[in-house]
Formats: sequence, C-alpha cells, structure tokens
Amino acid sequence: MLLHRWPVRALPLGKARPSRALVWATGLMVAATLAGVEATPADPGKSKSGPGAVDTEDVFGFTEGSDIGEAGDLELEADSIGRFGKRDGSYNALSTTFEAKYTAIENFRITPSATITSFDIAGVTGIGDRIAGAFQGLAVDLRFRLLRREWAPFGLTFSVEPRWARRDGTSGAPADQQGVGFSLLADKEIVPGRLIAGFNLLYAPERTRLHSNAETKQESTLGFAAAITARVQPGLFLGGEARYLRHYDGLGLDRLAGDALYLGPTLYARLGGTWWLSATWNSQVAGRAGSAGGALDLANFERHQARLRLGVDF
Repeated sequence: MLLHRWPVRALPLGKARPSRALVWATGLMVAATLAGVEATPADPGKSKSGPGAVDTEDVFGFTEGSDIGEAGDLELEADSIGRFGKRDGSYNALSTTFEAKYTAIENFRITPSATITSFDIAGVTGIGDRIAGAFQGLAVDLRFRLLRREWAPFGLTFSVEPRWARRDGTSGAPADQQGVGFSLLADKEIVPGRLIAGFNLLYAPERTRLHSNAETKQESTLGFAAAITARVQPGLFLGGEARYLRHYDGLGLDRLAGDALYLGPTLYARLGGTWWLSATWNSQVAGRAGSAGGALDLANFERHQARLRLGVDF
C-alpha cells in the first residue's frame, strides 16, 4: 500500500478524477500484477499456512473473508482507502492504515493499527475548504473465528474494532472522535480452489466532538456487502462486489440520514513469495440523502471509493 502525503489537485465540478497518488498506485498495481503473479497454484482452501496459500480475508475488496491465520502467524499490511466526489465542488480524501496482524491463539487474532490521512476539499456545500495531511488515529481490531470454512459449511468470524481519531473523518477538521466497528464476516468456497463468495454485515456507531465550536455529532452506519471472486490463473483472482450502506443520526440507528449502493470490480494477486496485493474501485450507483431528491446520496457518502492493500506474511 502506498503512503499518501502530498495534496491532490482540485478538480472542476463534474470532471472529478482520481488523485495523482491513486493513479500512481493503480499503475504500480497493474505493473506488479502483470510482472509478478506467482507461478505456483494458490490454494484458497487453506488459511495462511505457507507462501502459496490464499487468505480469504483479503481476496475480495472492501468485503472481507473469515480467515485469520493459524496460531503464531504474523502479517504486516498497509491499507489505503480513497474517497472521491461530492454533490458539488472537489472532494478527495485519502487514508493509509498500517497494521500488524498477530494470531495469538487458535481462532483469535489481534491487530493494532495507526492511520494517516490527507484531504483536498474545495467548494463542497457544508464542508470547509481544506488541504492538509496529518496523523489520524489509532485502532485495535479483535477477531474471533466462530466457524472454520475447511470443516463447516462456511467460514464465520466476528470482529470488534475500537477506534480513536483526532480529526473528523469527512471534513478533516480537528476533533475528538471515538467509535467502534462490529462486523460479521462469512465466506464459502463454491468451487473448491477456484470460486469463493463472501458476505459481510457491519454496524459502526461513532461520536465526534469538533474543536472549532465544541459541536458533538453522534452517528452510526449499518452495512451489508457481498462479493464473489474466481481464480483466473495461479495466484490471480478477479471478481466483483456490491455494498449497501445506511447512515443514521444517533448511535443506535435513530434516524435514517441517507443510503448508498456501491458496485465495483476486485483483484487479488500473489506477487511471489509471501507478498500479496488486493484492490477494488467502487462507484455509487444508487442512493438517497434523507428527504432530498436525486439518484445518489452524496451528502453522507462519496461518489467513488477505492481500496488498495499490500501485505507480507511471516
């Protein structure tokens, strides 16, 4: 995963395009994929158990699989997420999270992480103009594997991730932000070794207190995601995913503020040895912001969301 530290050029209304950072990342991703996909067959029927194994956690895009590795496994990962486009103006937000995933005992993994962000915002209604990059916050992801897909009809893992941030995730304004993400991650091999499907259910309440005016916001997100991917050659999987997100005012899903449906392709590649890469680009195809008109919700969500992950297993 690449580190996004530089500002992104503002884009004219109606002609939004990805930042330079993401263009470079995409170019490097394609080059690495074409040049370095491993020559030995990957076996998605196993969790992390060697250089040739495919980890279903990462084989999709924003959707994640149930694998957490075996006791003693360690993985380092950089996870970059880009969010682009609002109803008006120019909106580009990039975050990169650095993670150390350690499976402490069988069926339990702990992942501490740190995130940096950059924002390039101009002329967006309701959000102040901002060009800045800074340390964002810390989190720890705890995963409990409930069912192993090798032995059960499907794999199932529960994740809880407390988070703390020093900036608002949408505007980039200085703030105190606390939240927690709850996820239920399921996957199944439809055709062993060749076709894998995944389904996610998530709930994420969040409280934000802005430094500028002491305003406090309480919000929550409910989401569903489904994905399918197929091995097109040894070490290379291509697929697609659909995500439906609902944004609420209040921590307990109190009042619906808007919803959005995203669709996009996914890619997963072993780059040789213990390195791997995962990427996706999702576009909002339907949605509605509260009682406002329009075919999309570009108040609570972005027009495009992208994710690029690079990891190494030990």
